[in-house]
Amino acid sequence: MMQKQLADTSTDDLDESAEEATFQDIDMLQDQGINAADLKKLKTAGICTIKGVQMHTKKALCNIKGISEAKVEKIKEAAAKMAVDSGFVSALNFSMKRKQCFRISCGCADLDKLLGGGVESMAITEVFGEFRTGKTQLSHTLCVTTQMPGAMGYTGGKVVYIDTENTFRPDRLRPIADRFNLDQSAVLDNVLYARAYTSEHQMELLDHVASKFHEEAGIFKLLIVDSIMALFRVDFSGRGELADRQQKLAQMLSRLQKISEEYNVAVFVTNQMTADPGAAMSFQADPKKPIGGHILAHASTTRISLRKGRGENRVAKIYDSPDMPESEATFSITNGGIADAKE
Repeated sequence: MMQKQLADTSTDDLDESAEEATFQDIDMLQDQGINAADLKKLKTAGICTIKGVQMHTKKALCNIKGISEAKVEKIKEAAAKMAVDSGFVSALNFSMKRKQCFRISCGCADLDKLLGGGVESMAITEVFGEFRTGKTQLSHTLCVTTQMPGAMGYTGGKVVYIDTENTFRPDRLRPIADRFNLDQSAVLDNVLYARAYTSEHQMELLDHVASKFHEEAGIFKLLIVDSIMALFRVDFSGRGELADRQQKLAQMLSRLQKISEEYNVAVFVTNQMTADPGAAMSFQADPKKPIGGHILAHASTTRISLRKGRGENRVAKIYDSPDMPESEATFSITNGGIADAKE
């Protein structure tokens, strides 16, 4: 009986400490003798929490202007002392921490079911498909559904939208807001938009995103990147630059994953397709594949492929997921966004 009581206490404590750990402000390091000016430099680089310090290598911190190697050692040491969850925890306690995760509805019951309730927080969800399969329409719909209360105590929140192909249309959100009986202006006001012009600019924007998530802690619930690979495709051309491209891509995806865990937000990215020259040799049914290679494949928590169906219907299939079985769902693209499939 006492053992069970102890277990209950430890899980309760962890639940509280996990909540605290998510928002341990970097200013707390002043208690450990870290200069306020140095902390300001870290914040400029998008590192605003103690967890954020832990998530960056010493090399990355040394690259911040005005932060010397000696200072980095001191900051890392201070962060290790202050961190709540720097060591090992039992799987039971970790499962309690996972209860902070939430899911955002896609606006279609079958698609939500396919994803186990919707787009998951603390994870990267990637959708890929040819043009006109509904990737951007799904992104627009999520801008609205994120703001609505959902299942399991989800209260709704704001969205950050990074657009790399100039396909975001704010007016597209208006009929979707009408469908869910929401105020159009309020819906548009809750979406923070940025247009990325190069892969470097895309990476820089993530520092601003981290700062914004810290400023309005717990308010933002979704980060959309549409599309993740478009600018990398342009900025790096030919096989000679492939290794460099993949290295930069890996750094961006690592940053996205860390942001999703640090601030408990869902990350939703769209991706393009490419013809696979080797498919004919191996007799594959589908000669097309998502771009980004193994780097993107391993970084994405859940991958969904989209293809065209009859009329306005589209078919989504789980391509890769750590906890969802491989299955399909049909949805429809309507004036009010992504909806249940039309018969």
